[in-house]
Amino acid sequence: MYSIQYHIVWCVKYCHKVLLGDVDTRLKEILNQLATDNDFTISEIESDCDHVHLMIDCSPQHSIPSIIKALKGVSARLLFKEFPQLKKKLWGGNLWNPSYFVATVSEHTEA
Repeated sequence: MYSIQYHIVWCVKYCHKVLLGDVDTRLKEILNQLATDNDFTISEIESDCDHVHLMIDCSPQHSIPSIIKALKGVSARLLFKEFPQLKKKLWGGNLWNPSYFVATVSEHTEA
């Protein structure tokens, strides 16, 4: 039995505020579908114009780099395809900043 949770955050390249309206809605749909396809769960998802926060639950077999690669890579490809106007703001073909933040989340806290 296991309970592995991670808080993950990544930013849009150059901090452009492009995660609005339909782009934001579609991003969340894509990320949830990718989680389902890859056998992990996104328990919380929030975005704020230029960055994404996720809380994920996964098995010990999942590695953070592979999860991040799947989420960022596929979401960028699909969003560029479905919203070609993004390429005008984000020249160079990159939607996401290459770095990310990750922290483990514990259900247990000390008093």
